[in-house]
Amino acid sequence: QLGVQAALVEAGLPDAKVESVLSPPWSSDDITEEGRRKLKDFGIAPPARGARARTLFAQETVACPKCGSTATSRISEFGSTACKALWRCEACAEPFDYFKCL
Repeated sequence: QLGVQAALVEAGLPDAKVESVLSPPWSSDDITEEGRRKLKDFGIAPPARGARARTLFAQETVACPKCGSTATSRISEFGSTACKALWRCEACAEPFDYFKCL
């Protein structure tokens, strides 16, 4: 937090305030529609809505960000980062990252 405040002062914003808010905790449900669109445009399947209410072992249906098909399968629980899983589309055969529900 101090590093952010120092960067703001250095950028000419000495009166800016930095506030950390920890409750309620962030969830992937907080991603805006614009953010979801940008993830999809980048080739990452956005997380399903309702992460806060999901059951632990619910079956996931993930749409391919390239062709939109829901005929997809998970290849690996972990993708290029811990918050993404690696999936493959059965329709277009393309692999893609899926942003996990948090």
